[in-house]
Amino acid sequence: MSKWIIDRPRRVPLALGPALWLLCTCGPAAAATWTCTVSVAAPNFGAYNPFQTTPDEVNGSLTATCTLLTGGAATVTVIDSFSTGSSNTYTTRTMRAGTGTLNYNLYKDAAYSQIRGNGTGGSLTGSATLNLTSTNPVQSVSGTIYGQIPAGQNVAPGTYTDTLVVTITF
Repeated sequence: MSKWIIDRPRRVPLALGPALWLLCTCGPAAAATWTCTVSVAAPNFGAYNPFQTTPDEVNGSLTATCTLLTGGAATVTVIDSFSTGSSNTYTTRTMRAGTGTLNYNLYKDAAYSQIRGNGTGGSLTGSATLNLTSTNPVQSVSGTIYGQIPAGQNVAPGTYTDTLVVTITF
């Protein structure tokens, strides 16, 4: 189990499993204004079996929905950025239970090769552009959060957690 935090512009805690909604009314004062909500369903690994011979893989999701409020059109770029968590590295994130650690990571792709992060240390951010118009005022973009715990980790029983900060920029 991991704990997550979403930041836009405040940090809001998010436990794995439930969704979080974040509202931002944005836009230049004299031009179009819009509002965006962000929903995160964080990957929940559940119980880890150290005798399992294949990696434990689960998915979560991140969805941003933006709505044009006033003005003729708005282009909204949505960027997500993930922190390292307690490991302080993107190479291998770690969940902790007391002194025990359980390695895991979060990825942008189903091949588990593109690590979600802030663009440093071999990690990648995610981005999408939404073009809001009066004829198409509501648009959404979604992405899968691929989570993986490598097989064969000899760990003691316990509740392993990590806390990440996810920053969403509009």
